[in-house]
Amino acid sequence: MVGGFVMAQAGAGFIGGMIVGLLGGHGVLVAKRLCRLLPQQFEAVRDILILPLLGLLFLGGMVFLLMEPVAVLNQGMVRWLSGLDLGHRVLLGALLGGLMAVDMGGPVNKAAYTFGIVAIETGNYLPQAAVMAGGMVPPLALGIATLLFAARFNETERHSGNACLLKGASFITEGAMPYAAADPWRVIPSCVLGASAAGALSMAFGCELLVPHGGVFVIPLVAHWPQYILAILTGALLAACLVGILKKRQSG
Repeated sequence: MVGGFVMAQAGAGFIGGMIVGLLGGHGVLVAKRLCRLLPQQFEAVRDILILPLLGLLFLGGMVFLLMEPVAVLNQGMVRWLSGLDLGHRVLLGALLGGLMAVDMGGPVNKAAYTFGIVAIETGNYLPQAAVMAGGMVPPLALGIATLLFAARFNETERHSGNACLLKGASFITEGAMPYAAADPWRVIPSCVLGASAAGALSMAFGCELLVPHGGVFVIPLVAHWPQYILAILTGALLAACLVGILKKRQSG
């Protein structure tokens, strides 16, 4: 909390907050290992005094070293996002949308999502709209595919289709993971292409999302929300059709 406050005062923004959060956690883990060498009588004060004090001292030193470079990085990203023309915005949207579908809730997905959050913090609301559109596409696409191409899915997958639609509408990308795990070479590329299309269209339409999450529940808050819905549905239908074309007919 202290590190985040100092980074905010230095203009390091959300990036600085993430860095000090990671450093603070790892610093306390290192201090905890060092405290194993302490005599047993110090255990009572270890958690309430020694670990917080050592963690704060470690983090204070790291913040002192990092706050200016991270502030420069944060300001540079603000200028870069503000200077993007339409073509570059569309490419960025396609990239962010596609990354959201690569591992559907894994590290790559979270990296793209974090970029959108950082952009919100800097006052640019275009990237997060592309991120949410890309994240909604995989589960929506698989839910639609189970309806349009039922013969391509087994009985369990067909029954899960409605739940997948609900998860997609709620921006829960992980809803598509069972389908991706069962047939990754067909499902994942299809979802990546559909999510990229949704992200690119979101950027092209100038859609802006001022909140970090919410799915359909926050679409009324999106700038140009009718076009935003069109972007999401276009990406989902594209991915669903690709899945239906690529997947083999199921016997069960």
